[in-house]
Amino acid sequence: MSIRFFILLVCVFSSVAAAQELINPREYFGGTVGPSPRVLPLKTPWGKDVTIANVHPEYPRPMMVRELWLNLNGNWELRDGARPSAEPFRETILVPFPVESTLSGIGRPMDSLVYRRTFSIPESWPKESRMLLHFGAVDWSTMVFVNGRKVGDHLGGYDPFSFDITECLRSDSPNELVVWVFDPTNRGEQPRGKQVRTPSGIWYTAVSGIWQTVWLEPVPKESIRNVQLTGDIEQGEITIRTEIAQPNKDLTIYTEAFDDDKLVAQGYGGSTGPILMRIPKESLKLWSPESPHLYQIRVRLLDKETPVDQVGTYYGLRKIDTAKDEQGRVRIRLNNRFVFMMGVLDQGYWPDGLYTPPSDQAIQSDIQTAKSLGFNMVRKHVKVEPQRWYYWADRLGMLVWQDMPSAENRTPESQRQFEQELRQMVQTLSNHPSVVVWTLFNEGWGQHRTPELVNLLQQWDATRLVNGASGWRDFGVGNLVVHHKFPGPESPVSDGSRALAIGSFGGLTLVPPKTNLWTPDTWGYQHVSDSETLLNRYREMHEELRAAIKRDGISAAVFHQLVDVESECNGFVSYDRVLLKVPPEDVRTINAETISLGGAK
Repeated sequence: MSIRFFILLVCVFSSVAAAQELINPREYFGGTVGPSPRVLPLKTPWGKDVTIANVHPEYPRPMMVRELWLNLNGNWELRDGARPSAEPFRETILVPFPVESTLSGIGRPMDSLVYRRTFSIPESWPKESRMLLHFGAVDWSTMVFVNGRKVGDHLGGYDPFSFDITECLRSDSPNELVVWVFDPTNRGEQPRGKQVRTPSGIWYTAVSGIWQTVWLEPVPKESIRNVQLTGDIEQGEITIRTEIAQPNKDLTIYTEAFDDDKLVAQGYGGSTGPILMRIPKESLKLWSPESPHLYQIRVRLLDKETPVDQVGTYYGLRKIDTAKDEQGRVRIRLNNRFVFMMGVLDQGYWPDGLYTPPSDQAIQSDIQTAKSLGFNMVRKHVKVEPQRWYYWADRLGMLVWQDMPSAENRTPESQRQFEQELRQMVQTLSNHPSVVVWTLFNEGWGQHRTPELVNLLQQWDATRLVNGASGWRDFGVGNLVVHHKFPGPESPVSDGSRALAIGSFGGLTLVPPKTNLWTPDTWGYQHVSDSETLLNRYREMHEELRAAIKRDGISAAVFHQLVDVESECNGFVSYDRVLLKVPPEDVRTINAETISLGGAK
C-alpha cells in the first residue's frame, strides 16, 4: 500500500484530529437510540461540538434578512404519531436533525411523529407585529398547531414554508407549538431522492420530520413577503420585484446596492415593481468562480415615504447561456466566455446528521474542499440543501447544477405533487448566482412528461440552463445533452443544437480504514487498491476528457463523487470528512489543465 494512501483532510476553519469518539446521543441530548444493524459509530469533526445551545444558530434565510428573529432549534418533546393522541411525550429530540440521525438523539426510523415545545414572544418585539412561524424544511406531510389551533399544513420535503400565527398567540403565558409529520419514504410517491427504509449501495438512510431550522419572525402588517432578483450584465442592471403582504396604493419600494460599504446604485418605484438599479460601468463587477463578487442590497418598503419594513439581500451579476464556438459546436458560456465546468457529484449526506449538516462550518468545509481539489462546479444530486449551503456556494464561488429530488411519479396525483415541489425548488433558489443548471430527471427515475416539464422550467426561469434528463432517455428538449457512464467517461452524441455534458462518471472506490466506515458492507463501481492507483485512474480519465473536449466540444463533466456516503465508498473524502484519499494539489493540477483546455475558444 502506498505511503500516500490517505492524507489527513485539513478543514477550512479548524484542524481536526484523525480519530474521534462517537457522540452518545442519550448522554448529550436525552432520548433513546434504536438498533442500527451493521452500522458503525461514525461522526464528523463538527458533530462532536454540537450542543443544545449552539445547534444551527445562524440566520437561516440569507437571501432575505431581517434583524429581529427567534431561533426555535433545540430540544423538543417527541412521541410516535401513530399511537393514540393521549399518549404522553416520552422522548426528546434535537431539532433540526431528522429522527433517524444520531445527532437528533433518537437514531431510529419513525413514519409518524408529533413534536412539541413551548415558546414566548420576546418583550422587546413591536407589539403590533404579525408573527410568522417559519420552517426551513420538513419531510414530508406537515400539520402545525399553536395553542391547540391548527395554523396550516404543508406537503413537500425540501422547500421552506411559513404560517402567520398572530391570532393564535397568548400574551400571558408560554405558547404551545405542536407539529405533526408523516413520511412514507419509499412506500410513498413523493419526491424523496435516495431515501429508502432499507439502505444499501446507492440507496441511503431515510430522513423524516423536521430537518432544517424552525424560527419566528415579527413583521409589520404591510411587509415584504418575497424578493426576486434578475440581472443583465450587458446593461449592468439588477431588477428587483417584490411581493408585499397587505399591499395598497400608498406603498413604494426604495432599493440600494452596495459594493462593500460604497453605494453604487439606487432604485425607486411602486410596490408592484419592477425596480431597476443600474450599476455604473466603473463599479460593475461580475460573479464567477474565480471572482465571486456579490453586491449587498437593501430593500425598504415605504408608506408615503415612511419606512415600514426593510430586508437585506445580495446578488451576483452573471450570465449563463450556450453559443456556437469557432468550429460550430454548441457550448456553455459564463459571462459571454466559453467555460468548461469540471464538476463533482455531492449527495449532501452526513453520518451524524444525515440530510442535516452538523453545522454551518461543515457546509463551508465541503464546498471549500471541492474548490481545493480544483473543481469549479458541484452537481447537487437529487437533494435540495438548506439555503445557507447555496449562500456559501455564492460566497466561495462554486457553480451548481441543481437536481430535482427524484420520485416515483406513477400516478396523476404524484405527478402533480412533483410539479408543485419542482416549482417550489426553483422559486426558493432563483436568486442564487451559483445555481446555473436545473436537472429535471436523473437516469429516468420517475421520468414523465419531460418536454412539458422542461418547457415549464424554461418559463419559470429563463436565466438558467435546463437539463431535461441526466442520462438515459433524452427527448431532444432543454439546453443540454447529458450522458452517464461508469467508470467512463463517455461523450453523448451531439444533435447540433444543444451543449454536450457528461453528467456522471468515475465511481472509483477506495475503501477507507474501518474507523472511517459507516458499515463494513461497502460498495462501489470500480475498486482500486490504493491512493496512487486512484490518482492514476483519475489522471487517465482526464486524458479521455481532454480528447472529448477537442473532438466533441463537451462543456462539462461530473466526477462521481466528492464524499463517501454510507456503504458507497467512491468519494475523494471519507464519509466522516476526516480523510482525503488523494493529494489535493495533484487533483487540482489535473482539473486545472482540463478546465483550461475546455475554456479555450
